[in-house]
Amino acid sequence: MESIKKLFSQFIFPTSLLAGTIIGAGMFALPYLFEKSGIILGLLYLIFFSLVFALMHLMYADIIIRTPENHRFPGYAGVYLGKFGFWSSIFMAVIGAIFVLTVYLILSASFINLIFPNLIIDNIYKILFFWLISSAALFFNVNKLTFLEFLVFGGMVVIIFIIFISGILTIDKIKSYSLIDLKYAFLPYGAILFSMYGRSAIPTVLGYFRNNNQSPLLSKWPIILGSIIPSLIYIIFIFGIFGLSNKISEDAVSGLVGHLPFFVLIFLGVLGIISLWSTYIMIGRDIKKTLEHDFKLSQILSGLIVVFIPIILYLLGFKNFLKLIEISGGIIIGLEGLFLILMWLKASKINAENKMINNLHPLIIYPLLIVFIGGIVYKLVY
Repeated sequence: MESIKKLFSQFIFPTSLLAGTIIGAGMFALPYLFEKSGIILGLLYLIFFSLVFALMHLMYADIIIRTPENHRFPGYAGVYLGKFGFWSSIFMAVIGAIFVLTVYLILSASFINLIFPNLIIDNIYKILFFWLISSAALFFNVNKLTFLEFLVFGGMVVIIFIIFISGILTIDKIKSYSLIDLKYAFLPYGAILFSMYGRSAIPTVLGYFRNNNQSPLLSKWPIILGSIIPSLIYIIFIFGIFGLSNKISEDAVSGLVGHLPFFVLIFLGVLGIISLWSTYIMIGRDIKKTLEHDFKLSQILSGLIVVFIPIILYLLGFKNFLKLIEISGGIIIGLEGLFLILMWLKASKINAENKMINNLHPLIIYPLLIVFIGGIVYKLVY
């Protein structure tokens, strides 16, 4: 009994915390992008970046553990990259993350429509409902969040398997999709980065171990597996959608309405809402803590900023789901990855007693820098 309790507390709960944060709105853009670029090319992207982000998440955990002061991303950028790093990182860690929350608001109405297809009210009221329940949950404590993420992650896995089993029955339809289309070779880049992004959950994962009087170094394997498991879930989801859809829509949802049994649409709608909700909470919490720790704002003011700015952006007209994902992933998260590597290179020179990573070969570091720089340039130019 004690060993099972230890397995859950030291491994399953923190792993699901990270994995549940990663699995979010980006997942629903992947079937459309895989159809365009080809299944093989899409899978190569997904596998490669799941390994990349496992390393990036470990790097961020290593920076936090090595640094005596308690910060969030901009604060660590200020410590290791100076004032330029601090002010530049605001664009990524605060402004960029708020745009990510706006993406989640946009998509929430689509899933509420699946659950309640006969609900004849304007989408703005559905979005306001999702916004209210998500904003309230931003103020949960870490242990409650961890258990909540475990339940949400378990629910997502069950529903995705139901979608997969329903879709895989039409295997002949899946065979009709192209394997590689070089014309769209770079199209999935931004969305894949968006889909694998879990940096905002790393402080919470480490905080979970600290709050339970355990060494944060125990988080190493939960971080690695929590970063890789989402890519496996995505693959199952993508093939399920391929089998179910007559036409793949940009959000993987609209193209299913009218073509699937009602119970499958409800399952998909519930999956969407809980995946959006869990990730919205984690990202919003990270923004709130960033404003408190690095900008010394009060808890009330930080909370008000996180709660109201995303809905204001939506009301101002930021409503293009796929475009926002490509910009957030390719440029904002790409820049964040670049900064994170540079920060870690500085932090790794600290002779710290506790550290997550001992050393990394230049043949790993410099290709990573090229991948992020190349992706940013491509998204800016094209």
